[in-house]
Amino acid sequence: MVLVQPAEFIIIGGAALGALLASAPKNVLQRMWAKSIGALKGETVTKATYLSVLKLLYELLYMAQKEGLIALEKHIETPAESPIFSKYADILTHKTLIAFMTDTFRMVIIGGIASHDLESLMEGDIDTHHNDMKKPSIVLAKIGDTLPGLGIVAAVLGIVITMQAIDGPAGEIGKKVAAALVGTFLGIFLCYGFVQPLASNLDIASETEIQVFEAVKAAIAAFARGFSPLVCVEFARRSIPSETRPEFSEMESHVKEKS
Repeated sequence: MVLVQPAEFIIIGGAALGALLASAPKNVLQRMWAKSIGALKGETVTKATYLSVLKLLYELLYMAQKEGLIALEKHIETPAESPIFSKYADILTHKTLIAFMTDTFRMVIIGGIASHDLESLMEGDIDTHHNDMKKPSIVLAKIGDTLPGLGIVAAVLGIVITMQAIDGPAGEIGKKVAAALVGTFLGIFLCYGFVQPLASNLDIASETEIQVFEAVKAAIAAFARGFSPLVCVEFARRSIPSETRPEFSEMESHVKEKS
């Protein structure tokens, strides 16, 4: 029970919360909160996610090859109402990924863009998304760095209070010193035991999430160079990290399976 010091929790927690609110705009804080909840729930990009993306790409590219690029227009203009996109509700929830995919297909339909220029356009878009994805982890890591200092602040305040009662009983002084030292302990523990590991988790999650964009880029770039839909999704499969990459036979059977 000696570790239960509400004043130390209020000082450190309040100062950390204030620093967090002052350190980033609202949209970054909202993303950080959502990503943190997802990390604590264990949400991540799985092989099933990649298989869904590959199958969605295959269906769109197969339609473009069979019926012409203009057939894609009605699907990319309103993805939520598209009979193809609507089959992949889990992918539709990723608004940024859907926007990346549909915007790139618009450029393919418009035409007049060389395949290498289209690939360069997608790379620039991916870099922008990557920088946005990393902001929550950067902000959280900086707040983690401040926690030991805030713990020292709480401890110093505790010592100030202790010094006012320096002529009191030794037992009472010991309790006040113990309470002050809890502030130092709490700041260091929260930094290295929780906030910094969570920031690392968010950083890894952003790297993992951006690989989905890379897979989409590989498929569309291959299609712009004239490859068949199956070869295009193979380009995408090869860009998937090894721990979540499906085998070629698994990918082929999945994308050709009627849904």
